[in-house]
Amino acid sequence: MGPVNPIELLAPARDLACGIAAIDCGADAVYIGAPRFGARAKAGNPLADIEALARHAHTYWAKVYVTVNTLLYDDELPQAVRLLHQLYEIGVDAAIIQDVGLLECDLPPLPLIASTQMHNHTPARVAFLERVGFQRAILARELSLEQIRAIRQQTTIELETFVHGALCVCYSGQCTMSYALGGRSGNRGECAQPCRRRYSLIDADSTVLVRDRYLLSLRDLNLSAHLGELLDAGVTCFKIEGRLKDEAYVANVVSAYRRQLDAVLEAKGLHKSSSGHSVTGFEPNMDKTFNRGYTTHFLHGRGEPPGAIDTPKMMGEFVGQVVAVKGGAFTLDTAVALHSGDGICFFDAEGELQGTVVNAARGRVVTPQEIAGIQRGGRIYRNHDHAFLKQLKPGCAERKIAVRLRLEETQTGFILIASDEDGNVAVGELTCEKVGAKKPDQALDAVEKQLRKTGDTEFACTKVESAWEQVYFVPVSALNALRRDALERLSKVRMQNRPVLHRTIRRNDAPYPEHALSYLGNALNQEAAAFYRRHGVEEIAPAAESGLDMRGKRVMRTRYCIKHQLGLCPRESDAPPLKEPLYLVDEDGHKYRLRFDCTACEMEVYF
Repeated sequence: MGPVNPIELLAPARDLACGIAAIDCGADAVYIGAPRFGARAKAGNPLADIEALARHAHTYWAKVYVTVNTLLYDDELPQAVRLLHQLYEIGVDAAIIQDVGLLECDLPPLPLIASTQMHNHTPARVAFLERVGFQRAILARELSLEQIRAIRQQTTIELETFVHGALCVCYSGQCTMSYALGGRSGNRGECAQPCRRRYSLIDADSTVLVRDRYLLSLRDLNLSAHLGELLDAGVTCFKIEGRLKDEAYVANVVSAYRRQLDAVLEAKGLHKSSSGHSVTGFEPNMDKTFNRGYTTHFLHGRGEPPGAIDTPKMMGEFVGQVVAVKGGAFTLDTAVALHSGDGICFFDAEGELQGTVVNAARGRVVTPQEIAGIQRGGRIYRNHDHAFLKQLKPGCAERKIAVRLRLEETQTGFILIASDEDGNVAVGELTCEKVGAKKPDQALDAVEKQLRKTGDTEFACTKVESAWEQVYFVPVSALNALRRDALERLSKVRMQNRPVLHRTIRRNDAPYPEHALSYLGNALNQEAAAFYRRHGVEEIAPAAESGLDMRGKRVMRTRYCIKHQLGLCPRESDAPPLKEPLYLVDEDGHKYRLRFDCTACEMEVYF
């Protein structure tokens, strides 16, 4: 089964400014953190800002989804329910949730989206979500095209998939490593990101196989070249990760994906879910804002290793290799367009990533602010393109809705019919004396010129018609008033006709795909346990965040495999067998046992 119309490009919003930038650059929807209970605790937003963002988005029939996707303690459930009612009242389009305990509560008719934290990775799990009333499921990032197709074949629910941005190494919602290590739970929006730390890999004899590398750090996802395949597999929403990213990142990445997706939609005869066309004052280039290098992850199965094990930071674009260092400058092997103010980085003799700023550049000779660590043979990367980022300032994009205007005469004056790209129609009226034009050509030019001046409205006039038996002289002030009246009425009509999502609450006893839940079932409150019991689960262990002692327990399961990353996979390498079990040891001496499930091609980490 292929995708249904229309198709959505979904962008992150750290705050109101980022949300507006995303909408102006062409996003069909944005997701933003609520004041509390979002899976990025540092990315909460006041209700007033969310309401303002919704007003701006709804102008273009774009949508605003709010994240309320942490696990909740019993005493937090009433607060979360009250928050969902407030979100409904201010006009948001849907809420993204993780905790099923909310489904046992008195919720408003706000559409619900199943967070990827709910571990939406099989047809059975996604089909269950559809049966209990979710509008959409955000799929696990690890899924292949074949797995997405299998889910689509058994469901009609909207399917959202990540296409760009940072990757969690563990299955989302299944990682308790941060909580086990220091009490900061990713399921509570407080992940300490242990996957971005240095580790050494040792074998059963304590022999160091790899020393001080970022062995759990992944490159960033980039599926921009595979949007057509994802559409064919049944995806209806393409999600960009990044609720902690700044406006420059959002503007750049959203603009790039808007162009890519529009080309695919046109080729397939599909259309986007919002209105308007965005024009940017820059040429998007996703290599120039934050990324750790790119991977397609497991979209086509296990291919190139996805790890970013040298550094979890942005290296940027490779610009050249150092052929000479003299005084306070170095010479590259090729001339590149580096400029004063650019940021560059490089690995020093100890393999540590270092950075500095360019003070001056002339041809192949570059004078950095700091020369220490730069050596002959080193590779130089630009991780801050000063000139490019200056273009990504607020207001760098403008979004307009196409409108056609038709001027007609009436017995008492004139009417102006405004028709937008979505088929909405409004009529402005002008009562006045009709006076024949002494200079018809000039009068027609004036009509065309004045009616096209849509100014700072959301509209851009694409066509003006004049339908009258003779050419009349209409004062400029009258034309302007008529245009304003027609467009103001059209704005109101658009708001009345804006597609609005509604949730049908489905309280039933549809069987859950499992009969027993471990702590990884994430049942943290009594209502969540009641939900699972109602759906046939017989054994329900409390979530890790209830205070479990995690020693000896699995804290991570992942499709990423360190053996594969290092070229040590027994299926793909002739290297001698390793002395297992293998262990990861972090910078503080914490030791984690690794278990490899080669049948499922997965790796587990135990605390």
